[in-house]
Amino acid sequence: MPFVPHTEIDVAEMLKVIGVASIDDLFDEIPAALQIGELAAVPAGMNEMAVSRLLRDRAAADGAPLCFAGGGAYDHHIPAAVWAIATRGEFYTAYTPYQAEASQGTLQLIYEFQTAMTRLTGMAVSNASMYDGASALAEAVLMAERSRKKGGCRRVLIPKSVHPAYRKVVRSLVGAQHIELVEVDFDAVTGHVDIAALKQMALPEFTALVIPQPNYFGVLEAIDALTDWAHERGALVIAVVNPMTLAVLKAPGQWGGNGADIACGDGQPLGIPMASGGPYFGFLCCRQELLRNLPGRIVGRTTDLDGKPGFVLTLQAREQHIRRAKATSNICTNQGLLVTAATLYMALVGSEGLRRVANASVANARLLAAALGAIPGVTARFTGVGFHELVVQLPKPARQVIERLAEQNILPGIALGSDYVGCENALLVCATEARSEKDIERYAAALRVCLAE
Repeated sequence: MPFVPHTEIDVAEMLKVIGVASIDDLFDEIPAALQIGELAAVPAGMNEMAVSRLLRDRAAADGAPLCFAGGGAYDHHIPAAVWAIATRGEFYTAYTPYQAEASQGTLQLIYEFQTAMTRLTGMAVSNASMYDGASALAEAVLMAERSRKKGGCRRVLIPKSVHPAYRKVVRSLVGAQHIELVEVDFDAVTGHVDIAALKQMALPEFTALVIPQPNYFGVLEAIDALTDWAHERGALVIAVVNPMTLAVLKAPGQWGGNGADIACGDGQPLGIPMASGGPYFGFLCCRQELLRNLPGRIVGRTTDLDGKPGFVLTLQAREQHIRRAKATSNICTNQGLLVTAATLYMALVGSEGLRRVANASVANARLLAAALGAIPGVTARFTGVGFHELVVQLPKPARQVIERLAEQNILPGIALGSDYVGCENALLVCATEARSEKDIERYAAALRVCLAE
């Protein structure tokens, strides 16, 4: 990427204007006892050529394997125009619009993003963005507690079919606030939460129920029954959704009789590449009544004194910047560049394009299920209806299969044994629209040989 550094003369002139002799003088208020000094584990600086070569080598080491792994990060096709536009200078260098009047382009883009997310989720309000899907869920839990009119119960129900990493992040972020997370089992046969069993549980009062759709196993939950059950008990409903699936599945705002109260998830499927584990961005939407408890910022459209349209920060608590102990949340920034790419992606492919991507992913997942199911010893772990992911049961440990197929440049899926007891032979597999019939045939053939060894 292009990079134009400040010259030593530029730096000297800036320091002179500021009135200090060196960059170190800018940090002289830090006590000596708190200063680390040299960073032994950080390598020496490199010139531009050496850095570029190092990054190319590391990127090449990742390779370009045939990907059938999902679990929250999905290998979708991204139109070339998305990042060609997103990496233009005016987008690439834009940051949080602290001075709204001077950030009209950034504000308009965030406004368009919020509009798209409310239409996808069927909710009334969307914030600018969050760090990722896991932290968005944690913020949704905190938001639910704040939103209880009589005070939160400090207890939230979260199914074990929610992404394991999400559950760990939520536990880390809300545990210090003494919020109890009660994990709800999934049905061992279907793979989704059994509403009948849930109704029979002697559960104490709780603030909210988290409902994943689809869940971590790719299985679709009984969203209407779960939503109505939670609302009947006076609790809120937090929807954790894959935004791509909302092109064809019922929006959270339409779940049950009154809709979910909060919707969140990760926006990675919307034009964000699988780049060695990130970065991604989270989204967080809610119904109008909960607006004041929504963390982050909201951009609105208005007109100026001359009647010209303009964009403003409609809601943003100053406490997030200057009185952190009083803040609704300490989420002070948004994943601007990734939100830009996602907004461009949604605008370019449109609603019909999203539906086609979703439908093609479902079709490929069915082809994948049939191809793997034809291999001796391979069966579907759950009977529940899925979207574009499913869990297959293998005749040998899933980790061994992953290691063996990695040698053939294939990512066969995600081993579930480390997160779910008794699932050592279970493999979570995924197929998006980016997979072809030949890709599926290659994977099935490689897996057949691996299991026969």
